[in-house]
Amino acid sequence: MERKSIGFALTGSFCTFGKIFPVIEQMSVEYDITPIMSEISANTDTRFGRSSEHKLRLENITGKAVLETAKEVEPIGPKKLLDALIVAPCTGNSIAKIANGIADTSVTLAVKSHLRNKRPVVIAVSTNDGLGNNAKNIGLLLNMKNIYLVPFGQDDCKEKQNSLISDMSRIDETLKYALEGKQIQPVLI
Repeated sequence: MERKSIGFALTGSFCTFGKIFPVIEQMSVEYDITPIMSEISANTDTRFGRSSEHKLRLENITGKAVLETAKEVEPIGPKKLLDALIVAPCTGNSIAKIANGIADTSVTLAVKSHLRNKRPVVIAVSTNDGLGNNAKNIGLLLNMKNIYLVPFGQDDCKEKQNSLISDMSRIDETLKYALEGKQIQPVLI
């Protein structure tokens, strides 16, 4: 059986990277993964690690160079390179852009390019304003064709009342449902 080709895109929720890399490692056993990083995540050093180390780790896990520019991701749609695309973590900024059709970063362009083929995009929310300004954008995503959300909920309701995060351990399970055209339930946890 041929392995499915999966794009795995990271946006700038740097504090979540520690949860994402083990998921990518696990999924790389079953899937042919193409790593994608937003320009910010590919080029910003933070207290959560150096961008060069994150890129190297992704390349070591997947055996492929990280795609990090619009020029590198644009062929995803026209060449039908992916069976599915995962955006995890997906920041509020990227959620807003995807929900409103803005494709001005490597990740949002990858999503736009991939969606032209009516293939699934799996989004794992990680945003401090998910129950604030971005609530409307998450609502739009929930109603969009070929967009599937990893189950999510509040991560710190006492200190960050508007903050939402997906259960990153459920990315693969969500992908399996998405490949069948189904939204995993319950989506709110």
